Amino acid sequence: MAGGLDTYRAKRDFSRTPEPAPSRRRAKAGRGYLIQKHDATRLHYDLRLEHDGVLLSWAVTKGPSLDPAQKRLAVRTEDHPVSYGTFEGVIPEGQYGAGTVMLWDRGEWEPLKDDVDAALKAGELSFRLSGERLKGEWALVRMNREGKRENWLLIKKSDAHAGTRDASELGATSIASGRTMAAIAKAGTKSGGKPPKFREPALCRLVDEPPEGEDWLHELKYDGYRLLAAVGGGEARLFTRSGKDWSDRFAPLCEDLSGLKAAALIDGEAAVLKHGGLSDFSALQAALSGDGAGIVFFAFDLLELDGEDLTKLPLVERKAKLKTLLKGAPDAIRYADHVAGHGDRVFEKACAMGAEGIISKRADAPYRGGRTGGWLKIKCEHREEAVIIGWSPSDKDREFASLLLATFEDGAWVYRGRVGTGFDAAARADIAAKMSRLTRKTAPADVPRAIAKDAVWVTPSLVAELRYTERTPDGLFRHPAFLGLREDKAAKEVSAEPGGGHG
Repeated sequence: MAGGLDTYRAKRDFSRTPEPAPSRRRAKAGRGYLIQKHDATRLHYDLRLEHDGVLLSWAVTKGPSLDPAQKRLAVRTEDHPVSYGTFEGVIPEGQYGAGTVMLWDRGEWEPLKDDVDAALKAGELSFRLSGERLKGEWALVRMNREGKRENWLLIKKSDAHAGTRDASELGATSIASGRTMAAIAKAGTKSGGKPPKFREPALCRLVDEPPEGEDWLHELKYDGYRLLAAVGGGEARLFTRSGKDWSDRFAPLCEDLSGLKAAALIDGEAAVLKHGGLSDFSALQAALSGDGAGIVFFAFDLLELDGEDLTKLPLVERKAKLKTLLKGAPDAIRYADHVAGHGDRVFEKACAMGAEGIISKRADAPYRGGRTGGWLKIKCEHREEAVIIGWSPSDKDREFASLLLATFEDGAWVYRGRVGTGFDAAARADIAAKMSRLTRKTAPADVPRAIAKDAVWVTPSLVAELRYTERTPDGLFRHPAFLGLREDKAAKEVSAEPGGGHG
């Protein structure tokens, strides 16, 4: 069996080093492989093979060689957490292993004999690498033990991938970020390994049809909570679009994001996928009420990376950097892919799948906070938020018959109709309990007399998300259904968009 991570923990102060602290959850079984170039007391290459939930590790003093005649010393070191596989940055002075770390190679490995633990015990582990730089068959052979230190040899086997080159000739830049060791060191000093600060996110304009042309990128619209992830220094914070810190509510996502080990500000959406691969807002709310299982962070933009402001770069360049950053990330952290051009066909397919709609973005546009013409939202169905201003009582033994709705327009509340369907028992009880603390004597908006005469009024603060068929000429929702309460928007931010929608 592979060893535990107690030695790894004991050697590091995670309040000072940007290296990842081991997760409380056991990593899933995998066969990831990586090499990190490490400029510590002396320059070396750290070989890591994923096995039994950890990374088996050897420090290869001169780096690997493709020449089978070159047997390279590989000193066995402590096992590392799987999350270390994405680490690239600077370990500060005074910390174990202080120096610059580059992600030099990565991929998958395969043992040539099934029983890895037996091979390690016997002192000879043969395996096949499928990396970006190293490929083919290799062997680790133990020479001796000097106290707690194990000296092994890393040897390239003779095959089609053998040659004469050393690691120094196979690449001088990171396969994750494309940076040199000097650039990583400079960025690490600049960023200090701390999470970036929150900044105003870009918002969408609602339009009726997708834009034409190859200079637009089209993404699936996720039905969840918009979040900005600030990552760095072995931690992560998640903020709503208005800047509220929701890290505690999305603690499992923060734990996964903290393993990226880059100082980065990432724009994305937290959602839960239902059967068929589509996101579902009600399922997200249910997950948040439980242990958070099943919540995925779909990352679609990168604003900062290791102290560098990327917002002036074109979207396509930012997304390329984001995709590279997320390689090897936990399954709950996913890159939101896109299609360039063909907006009408993308939209048609999204609607046929049952999706809410698509987001279309200018491929060459910089990132700007607020609503601009660079991000557009096209919906397959009508969905919108409205604020609860009261409720109509029920003649049955339940909390309410329907909720009275309004939006905030030009400094005043405007009545938008009632919703009486879409509630399960838990949602109905939750809403009733919240409204009981908000009752007031006067109507917040001008409501038709027939409805107002029996209504119970509440202070406008609860934001409901609705699905509806259309709006009447006077702006009322037709056939609305309740989807859930939103907590990421203030009530007075909720105004009617042309054609409805939320962003």
